[in-house]
Amino acid sequence: MDRGEQLKGILRERILVLDGATGTMIQSLGLSEEDFRGQRFAGHPTSLKGDNDVLSLTRPDAVREISRRYLEAGADIVETNTFNANAISQADYGLSALCYEINLAAARLATEPPAR
Repeated sequence: MDRGEQLKGILRERILVLDGATGTMIQSLGLSEEDFRGQRFAGHPTSLKGDNDVLSLTRPDAVREISRRYLEAGADIVETNTFNANAISQADYGLSALCYEINLAAARLATEPPAR
């Protein structure tokens, strides 16, 4: 049985819980400009603070931790960290060319099995 069929079967039995406000959780971490930049974007000419999506590249540990917390709280489904991972939004940070990479990294993080 594929995952789609599994999901439909579970939905017939109960309501599934979706994770919550990832952006709010990111804000609660109090990350610095350096956190958003990581080593990869240390010399980037534009401020990256507030570009939550780039954290999938620069701080995957933080994104992974947020998903873990939601799963521990009872969420059945976690979303990807891709709210603004599109060319228009990323243009504000000079990262439009990296949208595919950001989305791919976020999808990989969201589909990793939770750490035990």
